[in-house]
Amino acid sequence: MGTMTYPYQGKYVEGLLAEGKIQGFAEGKIQGRAEAVLEVLEFRGLMVSDEVRRRITSCQDLDVLRGCFRRAITAESVDDVFG
Repeated sequence: MGTMTYPYQGKYVEGLLAEGKIQGFAEGKIQGRAEAVLEVLEFRGLMVSDEVRRRITSCQDLDVLRGCFRRAITAESVDDVFG
């Protein structure tokens, strides 16, 4: 099913729709990275408390999550992930 266009839909509305798609894409990347951090920790057998899970899943900074992901690969404990 294609995108519906209405006669009153102008550049402003098109811009809002595009902005919403970009925001949704960014939010999806953030959520995916948070899930990846948790998956690595769990795969490595490190205990992930509810507090740590909330801290990771509530983070909205992709760069912070990228750092957490990298550290999760070699971390000796969950605390090392937030280094």
